[in-house]
Amino acid sequence: MKFLGNLIWLLCGGIITSIEYLVASLLLMVTIIGIPFGFQTLKLGMLALWPFGSKVTDAGNSGGCLSLIMNVIWIFVGGFWICVTHLLFGLLLCITIIGIPFGRQHFKLAALALSPFGKSIQ
Repeated sequence: MKFLGNLIWLLCGGIITSIEYLVASLLLMVTIIGIPFGFQTLKLGMLALWPFGSKVTDAGNSGGCLSLIMNVIWIFVGGFWICVTHLLFGLLLCITIIGIPFGRQHFKLAALALSPFGKSIQ
């Protein structure tokens, strides 16, 4: 079922979302300051490509001061708007019974979009 869900996800916009994250990641990595943010956008892009069966967990160093500072900067740079977008798509998809699993995946992406530093995807 996860494979079928991921195929439907890809066909219904998952590949477009993943390409957008990849382009944003490459643009962020142009500057030295943007490299850590580019890696986090790559993390979001990987999850947006194949979300069913993936788990977002706290990494071992998630309580560090640097992760907290980077997450705060991330929220102000654009993480808030990415999170809002995923929340709106999730709410829109949860209107129908068929869209509930896809809405839940958007909620998972929204949580990661709000604070990606210190998280890992399994």
